[in-house]
Amino acid sequence: MSTEKHNITLYCEGTPNPLKISIALEKLGLKYNVRPIKLFEHEQKEQWYLDINPNGRIPAIVDTDENGQQLTIWESGAILQNLVDRYDGDHKISYPRGTKEHWEMTCWLFWQVSGLGPMQGQANHFEMSAFGDYPYALKRYVNETRRLYRTMDKALAKNPSGYLVGDHLTIADIAIWPWTTAYKYSGLSQIGEFPHVKEWMYRLLGRPGFEKGRNVPNPHIYLQLNELPDEELKKIGRERSVWVQEAMKRDAE
Repeated sequence: MSTEKHNITLYCEGTPNPLKISIALEKLGLKYNVRPIKLFEHEQKEQWYLDINPNGRIPAIVDTDENGQQLTIWESGAILQNLVDRYDGDHKISYPRGTKEHWEMTCWLFWQVSGLGPMQGQANHFEMSAFGDYPYALKRYVNETRRLYRTMDKALAKNPSGYLVGDHLTIADIAIWPWTTAYKYSGLSQIGEFPHVKEWMYRLLGRPGFEKGRNVPNPHIYLQLNELPDEELKKIGRERSVWVQEAMKRDAE
C-alpha cells in the first residue's frame, strides 16, 4: 500500500466502467475519495458534474498535477492510462512504455473501450431495457459481443500466464473484467461457452484489490445477477426502462 498522500476523488457508481477505476486504484494502493453519482436521479447531468465531465457520463476523477493544480480526467480508458503513467512506476499493472507488452496492453485497452463495452452495452439495452422487441438489433449486438468474447478466449488460451498480456495483470485485464461479470445481463446465457474467459474471470476475482475495488461504492451485483432465472433478470431490466427512456429524452433535448 502506498504511503503517499493523494487528493484523488472518484466519481462513480457500481457499473462496469467506474469499476475499472476503483479496482485499479486498489491495485495501486492509492488513497482516494469516493463520490457516488445518483444515476437514477440523473445527477450526472447536473451542471456541477458537467463541469467535471462535459460528456455527462461516469467515471471521472479529480486529482492534482505535479504543480498542485486541479487535474480532471474523464473516460475510463484515459483515467487508467493516467493512473499508470503517474502512479505505476513499478509496473504493477502495466509495462514500461515503448515495450512490446506495453503496446499489446494498449491494444486490448482500446479493444475494450471501443468494442466490447459499446457492443455489450447495446446488447444490454436491447436485451433488458428497450420498450418492445427488436430481434434484429438484439441479434446484431449479442452476436458481436459473442465474437468479441471468442476473440478474447483465443488470446487467453495462447498465453500460458493466463493474463491477456505478458506474465502479469495489467490495465487491459482490469478494463475488461467488470464487463465480463455482466455477461448474462448482456444476452450471453452461458459463460462456459468461453472456458478461458470464465477461468480468467474467476481467477482475477481472487486477486488482491479486486474484492474491495469491485464493491465501490456499493456491493457488486453482476455475478449474482448471472445466477437469476431469465425472467427474473429481465424483470429487473424492465424496471429500469423508465429511467432509460427519461435519460434518452433528456439527451435528445
